[in-house]
Amino acid sequence: MEQIVLETDRLVLESITPNIINFLFENKSELEIKTYFGIDEQRFQHLNEMYKKGTEMNNISLFYFLLIEKESQLPVGECGFHTWNLKHRRADVFYNMYNPLFKRKGLMKEALNRILNHGFLELNLHRVQAFVDKQNTPSVKLLQHFTFLKEGTARENYNVNGTNEDSECYSLLKWEWEKITK
Repeated sequence: MEQIVLETDRLVLESITPNIINFLFENKSELEIKTYFGIDEQRFQHLNEMYKKGTEMNNISLFYFLLIEKESQLPVGECGFHTWNLKHRRADVFYNMYNPLFKRKGLMKEALNRILNHGFLELNLHRVQAFVDKQNTPSVKLLQHFTFLKEGTARENYNVNGTNEDSECYSLLKWEWEKITK
């Protein structure tokens, strides 16, 4: 899969594919990789695990974008899809703002709008779902902004620091997305 570059008013979104991750880890130093992504040691270790263990299997894949703020040219976060199932045309959306200086400025709303549009129109997704901690109010509000519906609680769905925690499941279907984008 070749690299895809999308834009919003304030962001450039550069796709990160398994091939790109492999290329970086085979050709760049740890410092160069951290600088490219704008990440700390913990995020670097996560990427390193993805490189070592792989990011794709059968019909399930990962497809996400590095968010680069246009004015500063700094990588500020990521947004995209994991657990992408091609056959069933569904994926889990995820997003993360690395740099706290860029939080609460509407950048993730801008990015997610573009990502959802790309997912439904270019990746042919029918369903996008998100799992969030119910206490993560900014994330819940972001999903509600895009009319994701809360489906229920996934009990002990995520392991956080050795503890299994519940997640709230939200979803958005393609026809629902089309209604709000007309």
